[in-house]
Amino acid sequence: MAGGALKNGADRPLIGALDIGSSKVSALIVTVDPDGRLRVLGTGQRESRGVKRGYITDMEASEGAVREAVEQAERMSGVTIEDVWASYGAGGLVSDIANVEVELGGHQIEQSDVNELLAAGTGAIDRQGQVVLHANPALYTLDGVHGVVNPVGLHADRLGVDIHVIAADPAPLRNIDLTIRQAHLGVRAIVAAPIASALACLSQEERELGVALIELGAEVTNVSLHAGGMLVGLRSIPLGAKDITDDIACAFGVRRRDAERMKCFHGSAMTSPRDNHEMIEAAGIGAEDGAEPLRISRAQLMTVIRQRVEEITGEVEASLKGLGFTGPVGRQVVLTGGGAELKNIADFMQGVLGRAVRVGRPKAITGLPDAHSGPAFATLVGLAMLAGSGTGDIRDLALGAVKEKKQATGLIGRLVAAMRGA
Repeated sequence: MAGGALKNGADRPLIGALDIGSSKVSALIVTVDPDGRLRVLGTGQRESRGVKRGYITDMEASEGAVREAVEQAERMSGVTIEDVWASYGAGGLVSDIANVEVELGGHQIEQSDVNELLAAGTGAIDRQGQVVLHANPALYTLDGVHGVVNPVGLHADRLGVDIHVIAADPAPLRNIDLTIRQAHLGVRAIVAAPIASALACLSQEERELGVALIELGAEVTNVSLHAGGMLVGLRSIPLGAKDITDDIACAFGVRRRDAERMKCFHGSAMTSPRDNHEMIEAAGIGAEDGAEPLRISRAQLMTVIRQRVEEITGEVEASLKGLGFTGPVGRQVVLTGGGAELKNIADFMQGVLGRAVRVGRPKAITGLPDAHSGPAFATLVGLAMLAGSGTGDIRDLALGAVKEKKQATGLIGRLVAAMRGA
């Protein structure tokens, strides 16, 4: 079973998940019940420090936030974890498909043939100058015919496989790895955030038929396309919900925390005739105690919010077009991330994009607090689900085809080795 081990010697499998975002660091500790279901033991959350646009910019500050979030989850759960599955949601992610074929001579396909194919696939996934995060076998091909789920028992002259590869630049990954290790935690795996969020928010049918997932984070918006059960395209936009907060703070001369409150409680992506009549009070920056508060109409607030939402939506629309998301009108768009909690933003994007848009919330896990059940925690929940699923990486599968593995080291063992030149 993938996941962390208990330091107190208990035998139950544990999974630690850690999402290091630009606005918050959140941790989740889950166990796997005998029936295979995940059950939450503890959660933790701290304001993010030392992270800008998804990149670590101050290792000491970010390490402190990681340690505090994990310790909070450990106190709640009453257990101690040794390692975590961590997310990576900054720019620089690259997604593509590698194809591998072997000759069979028309005989009936056996499992050993599939194993040989997967072993051959390890040579096709190298990405020069980048670290491969994920290399998952997708559909097989028989004599050039695509879409075969399980080829064992069928006859063919040639057996091929499509391998979905996601790679990233090594330096930002190294910084995440070191930050977590400085918090005295092992790193089980570093997972591309769109992979985790898709697992948490999208149905299998959506992923098969074709869906766009928009993760509106604090400072980064990731746009990913999923089809045939795979992530097939990625774009990162260096804009997010925190930019809306900063716009409000600058426009009205209020502190960021007051701007965030105004956005959350009074903000919306859609305007209303009532906006002109509703007034919002806020303290100006540097205002003395007892000073007259600022009075801002909701219409003024909407104007500021709308400008940034229109910019982000325009960038999303351009990304979708660039990724080729131009098929049938019925194709679904799913909006997740903390920015999806802005009132009416799904309706606004639906009007601009001309496609059905829904807010994606993570699938229910036993014991998940209500506070962690919103779109802001999709990546965190997806990490736990991925860890518990045992989804096979082609490098693990290929290794198992040639020798018995002594220990399932997960993706990070290879990741760290690659980063350190081992």
